[in-house]
Amino acid sequence: MQAIVATLGYVLSPDRRRILMIRRDTRPDDLHYGYYNGLGGKLEPGEDIVAGLEREILEEAGIECKEITLAGTISWPGFGRDGENWFGFLFRISAWAGTPHTDNPEGSLHWIEIDEVLAGRVPMWESDRHFLPLVFDDEPRVFHGVMPFADGKAVGWNYHTL
Repeated sequence: MQAIVATLGYVLSPDRRRILMIRRDTRPDDLHYGYYNGLGGKLEPGEDIVAGLEREILEEAGIECKEITLAGTISWPGFGRDGENWFGFLFRISAWAGTPHTDNPEGSLHWIEIDEVLAGRVPMWESDRHFLPLVFDDEPRVFHGVMPFADGKAVGWNYHTL
């Protein structure tokens, strides 16, 4: 399977009760418009996964990652606007330096309570509710999931923990 490789990072507040999320609210044609999401994006040619995450977090939030933990990976067949396959590396960023931006060209940045996210009280991809409990488990284990998409919606979800 050929896939677009991407990162998705969840920056934790110092008290570890909130995460920094982007609300994609600047471009109405954005596939993610109106949704909250972690920070990240596509890898650039020749870039390794961690360097890509660090670059994306710096570009989107203006902060430098100091402590990064792999949460898991997800294969999203058919996810893209034109049915592209995506493969994402998900991370928790528990230590960082700098002052986070309040916005960027893709949207506004907000500190959101993890409990609110897990309870489904934050507008986001419905499919994120399947894997976010794994990312924020009290005793997280690295996981790999597969979440096929069709017509813009997840049509399945399965995962294994390592």
